[in-house]
Amino acid sequence: MVLYILNGLYFGAFLFLTSLGLTIILGVMGILNLAHGSLFALGAFMAAWTIGLLATGPPSTALVLAIICSMALTAAVGFLLERSLIKPIIRRPLEYQLLITFGALLLMEDLIKLVWGGEARYASAPFDSMGRASLLGLEYPWYFVFVMAFTALAGAAVWVVMARTRAGIMLRAIAMDRDMAEAMGIPIKRLSSLAFMLGASMAGLAGALMVPTSPALLGIGMEPLIMAFIVVVIGGMGSLKGAVVGSLLVGQARSFGVGFLPELEMPILFLIAVLILIGRPQGMFGKG
Repeated sequence: MVLYILNGLYFGAFLFLTSLGLTIILGVMGILNLAHGSLFALGAFMAAWTIGLLATGPPSTALVLAIICSMALTAAVGFLLERSLIKPIIRRPLEYQLLITFGALLLMEDLIKLVWGGEARYASAPFDSMGRASLLGLEYPWYFVFVMAFTALAGAAVWVVMARTRAGIMLRAIAMDRDMAEAMGIPIKRLSSLAFMLGASMAGLAGALMVPTSPALLGIGMEPLIMAFIVVVIGGMGSLKGAVVGSLLVGQARSFGVGFLPELEMPILFLIAVLILIGRPQGMFGKG
């Protein structure tokens, strides 16, 4: 049981980072970003390439540089996406958003294949170098503990930015009432780019942290994207607290589902989302 709970926390960490980026973009800009999964994949491939490039050095240094490079690359790509594709459709109906962001997803998948090829890329050196800890008679990887701790720090940093900085307060104002925020003179265009870059970098961070335990493959971002949408549905749009609670709930549900009912793992998650939608359509912590 302890192992299932720990694995649920570990999986929930990736869900939290991915859904946090998605909920920032959705909450601030009102954009349903289907390309978010490709940003996750881009971070994974960049991290795998960086770790492989620095294979002769200390694995911890390679991991740190991989995280920095992945977040920087996905933030830059997010900026280009927001300026070139998202900005023109910011006030268009939902179907335009879905078409454009799905097109961006396909484009980014092809670009990843063009740059890194179609082969799987492995980067397990950081995982292997950290070894295992003895916990209640169980052998548990230190890397999993590192991911959970790092995710907690990243979430706390985002909370500080959103709750304690001038830019974060203005972003929250845009999320609450975009027209009123614009009327008050808040620089919406610049802050929208910042929100998209922040959300994209969170997806890149999740992909970078995933690579030492899972190879970077084409299409690796689709499952995290689906899971992130489930988390947003459960937690509520634009809610940091909802992202935390939703990620923990989905992470534990998946961990125990894989252990006891593997054939019903995904249906259980969708069932939870449906029940939340029926009982509280805005999500657990969303505003009605």
